[in-house]
Amino acid sequence: MANSIKDQQDILDKLNIKTLHPMQKEAIAVIASTTNTILLSPTGTGKTLAFLLPLLDVLDPTNLDVQVLIIVPSRELAIQIEQVAREMGSGFKVNAVYGGRPMSKDKIEIKHVPAILIGTPGRILDHFEADRFSKTSIKTLILDEFDKSLEDGFEEEMKAIIGQLPSINKRILTSATQLEKIPGFVRLNKPTTVDYLTVKRKSTLAIKTVVSQKPNKLPALLELLQHIGNHQGIVFCNLRESIDRVSHFLTRNKINHSCFSGGMEQQDRERSLITFRNGTSQILLATDLASRGLDIPELNFIIHYELPKHKEEFIHRNGRTARVNAKGTAYVLKGSDEQLPDFIKASKDINISKKAPVTESFWETLFVSGGRKDKISKGDIVGLFMKQGGLTQEQLGNIELKQDCAFVAVPLAESQRLVKILNNTRLKKKKVRIKILE
Repeated sequence: MANSIKDQQDILDKLNIKTLHPMQKEAIAVIASTTNTILLSPTGTGKTLAFLLPLLDVLDPTNLDVQVLIIVPSRELAIQIEQVAREMGSGFKVNAVYGGRPMSKDKIEIKHVPAILIGTPGRILDHFEADRFSKTSIKTLILDEFDKSLEDGFEEEMKAIIGQLPSINKRILTSATQLEKIPGFVRLNKPTTVDYLTVKRKSTLAIKTVVSQKPNKLPALLELLQHIGNHQGIVFCNLRESIDRVSHFLTRNKINHSCFSGGMEQQDRERSLITFRNGTSQILLATDLASRGLDIPELNFIIHYELPKHKEEFIHRNGRTARVNAKGTAYVLKGSDEQLPDFIKASKDINISKKAPVTESFWETLFVSGGRKDKISKGDIVGLFMKQGGLTQEQLGNIELKQDCAFVAVPLAESQRLVKILNNTRLKKKKVRIKILE
């Protein structure tokens, strides 16, 4: 269990983490010794691990019911926490349930009841009301990104869920922004607050203003992306409709990108993130749904294509770059007819006329129709692509292994050849289809 230094180090080794962030060390100690905890820390400091590690001390391996409930505001955050919890290799069953995927899939997975259940409010409430498992053993409640999950839109669902949890004796609330008032139904009595939002650290974030000469900011966006060059970043919009319009413009101008918004099917959202993570897509065009709780690489920049309406949105968007000690830039794209909101301090306008050298995307993503349920491992995939595909270790990019499929990043120049020779080959005992992800 995580209460020994050796066991904790074993878990960190599995996660390829050399040392804990000071916030994580303090949070683990506080959560272990107190009933109610509020954990406030900037995006990218590792709050997920900070609350998962001490959980292992409160879980009973002989109890076959749900013992910990983690409620999150988005599907992607649920998936991310599930992935981290599984990679810890604690031996406890973990499942994530969320809207946007078939309920039948949830039922199959939670038939063998998990010790840790992660989910979005609506889907958790669906399972509660169908009485699919006992709630009496749920003693630990975690509200991750609680400032979002306790907003007005979720309040009735949250109240209904918490009202059905009679045995809670530990509550953990985490966020990168504070909430003015926590509703009484959470029953958060005398919490201990671990606050790293106010910790003074040297800022590695540069905020730069780009002024469009016209109200239509699309030409200025293109010019800015050409100025930045071959780096990965997120372009933030406020509306799904804006994403469609900007996406058509970027496609016409041959800017490699993926889209991410609440209006997309869950599978499409997941695949957009996969291609962004592995470098196939250079730009993620997204709503504020991408501003928190996503497992994406360190980014060089973000662009506020549409100005955020609230300070919290500005903070969370900026939190996707300049994480921990890395440097990053947030570009504020201001239309000729726009006024900056009070929470965005005007900076000197920058000249973006100089273009960076043009480089083509190096990676392509291949889909493999086999996954964990077929007893396929990442090692099996590496073997197939290197032995039969003839790739070197340097040519094999990121591999994401899912329950029923896998996604492999390969050099763009090799993708067609690999599909031709590897499609309909066998991985373990399964004949798999391999194709370019569309």
